[in-house]
Amino acid sequence: MENASYVTLTRQSGLMREMQVVANNIANLSTTGFRREGLVFSEFVKALERGDPSLSMAVADVRATFLTQGGLTRTDATFDLAIEGEGFFLVETPEGERLTRAGNFSPNGEGELVTPEGFRVLDAGRAPIFIPPDAGPVSIAADGTISVGDQPLARIGLYRPAEAADLLRQQGTLFTAANGLEPVEESAILQGFLEESNVDPVTEIARMIEVQRAYELGQSFLDKEDERIRNVLRTLGK
Repeated sequence: MENASYVTLTRQSGLMREMQVVANNIANLSTTGFRREGLVFSEFVKALERGDPSLSMAVADVRATFLTQGGLTRTDATFDLAIEGEGFFLVETPEGERLTRAGNFSPNGEGELVTPEGFRVLDAGRAPIFIPPDAGPVSIAADGTISVGDQPLARIGLYRPAEAADLLRQQGTLFTAANGLEPVEESAILQGFLEESNVDPVTEIARMIEVQRAYELGQSFLDKEDERIRNVLRTLGK
């Protein structure tokens, strides 16, 4: 196989991955707190024989997460929470602590504030939050303080990665940061609201069409290159 085919194949592989990323974005248009993803293309330069020019190939194996604020939907549910500004809620999963913007929480049977999957929501001290089962009306202030009447119970913590580029998606709306977290103080928590996905359907569909066309052009080139090689072999075989 000639170098031109190798270069095109690496590009086709990256375009296929990007199509999967775009399709996943579109599939999560209605997912609470979902963050849109993109794929970062880079160049891989391979040295050839001495005196030959180098070979430049495309590499697409890094995903970038877009943190733009999603729209807010009012639900008026006591434990539906949205973040206005940057930062994430912190939840405890069997695999460790995870960040999320999906704030559709509720108390479980033991009175712990949890996600729909049963993961415990953590406070500003990274401890579980307990809501007494017989508590009266619960109010949650913009700074995350949970109160029953005039009695504060806990304060929901907001966090962000210590390094901005360190955010890594684990699954769905859950993220981790390998180099640690730092608290966020300047953002506000809104009670009775949920943050929508930040995916723009028009942008994603336009990108899907663009990627599909680019993939089809690459495939057309490979087909023509394959036919050219076959013709050469047939000619030499006579």
